[in-house]
Amino acid sequence: MKVLLLKDPKEDDCGQDPYVRELGLYGLEATLIPVLSFEFLSLPSLSEKLSHPEGYGGLIFTSPRAVEAVERCLQKDTKAEVWKKSLKEKWNAKSVYVVGNATASLVNRIGLHTEGETCGNAEKLAEYICFREPSALPLLFPCGTLKREILPKMLKDKGIPLESVTVYQTIPHPGIQGNLTSYYTQQGVPASITFFSPSGLTHSLKHIQELSGDSIGQIKFVAIGPTTAQALAAQGLPVSCTAESPTPRALAAGIRPTLQPHACWV
Repeated sequence: MKVLLLKDPKEDDCGQDPYVRELGLYGLEATLIPVLSFEFLSLPSLSEKLSHPEGYGGLIFTSPRAVEAVERCLQKDTKAEVWKKSLKEKWNAKSVYVVGNATASLVNRIGLHTEGETCGNAEKLAEYICFREPSALPLLFPCGTLKREILPKMLKDKGIPLESVTVYQTIPHPGIQGNLTSYYTQQGVPASITFFSPSGLTHSLKHIQELSGDSIGQIKFVAIGPTTAQALAAQGLPVSCTAESPTPRALAAGIRPTLQPHACWV
């Protein structure tokens, strides 16, 4: 059974995207189509802030792109050497909060220890942070232009200082229409489509509706998390499944029963 995932392919140590592999274990043939691209912003400003860990109580990462922005900063000039010699250790003496295992693994790759990765979204991470001893120093929060305000608001309400720095903006992937058209031509209408963000939904839905035509009613629409599920519902689309957490295993476990005959919707 063919399923479509609207995300960038990411190979793991086994040389395969973990979502493709996990869904394959359930007998599902997954295809990945990227629908978003990213432009990085304000990297000199972020680099300067990373050079002064003494001014912050810790770091917050809620997306892989924010970690990639830090990686790009570390590639500049002599920053990588300074990071290895002293900055990494100083940041590791502080809390580094993350959403999801995928983001955590990227943060680990730059040498930082993480906490909060089992939180499935920014709201749950904010609750986690609020339960901890608040620091007098602000938490540094690299984020995108489309960040939701719920995390900053929850921290502000609890008196926890936060310094946001916008380091990337989200734009439509230039190949959305062509890639989707090619998929539908070669594979036909998928049994399910999984959306990984509200912005991904925004930039792909029109093309999916046009390509699916009258068959759109047979597609099971799946969300990687509650925020994306809300965006689907706002478009009037039935949400057949919302993954319990943004992981390959949780997504596969959620999709499988929705594609079985007489499955109960969750």
